[in-house]
Amino acid sequence: MSADCLFCKIGAKKIPSKIVYEDDEVFAFEDIGPQAPTHILICPRKHFVSLDEAGPEDQAVLGKLQLIAAQLARKLNLLEGYRTVVNSGAGAGAICLSFAFTSSRRTIVPLASRLR
Repeated sequence: MSADCLFCKIGAKKIPSKIVYEDDEVFAFEDIGPQAPTHILICPRKHFVSLDEAGPEDQAVLGKLQLIAAQLARKLNLLEGYRTVVNSGAGAGAICLSFAFTSSRRTIVPLASRLR
């Protein structure tokens, strides 16, 4: 966890949010500035500055983020389709590493790790 990371603070429950999923490795919450009717960020509890920092040891948790996205899509009945997007670094317009999954009706941002 990074002391100055917004998402780390949300994961540690130091900042209030609407958590929609959590376990020991991952947490997911509704975005306060949604880009669609539903917009969820799914974050690993391990702090990443960018996807470039991930190594072979992170493969399982990064894959789990995708599986949680699919689980949330089923739960929210987004079965007509959705997309996932990964943003890594300021050059991608990211204030944190994030990956979004969207449908025509709703957006869920399923992976978000964080940038410093």
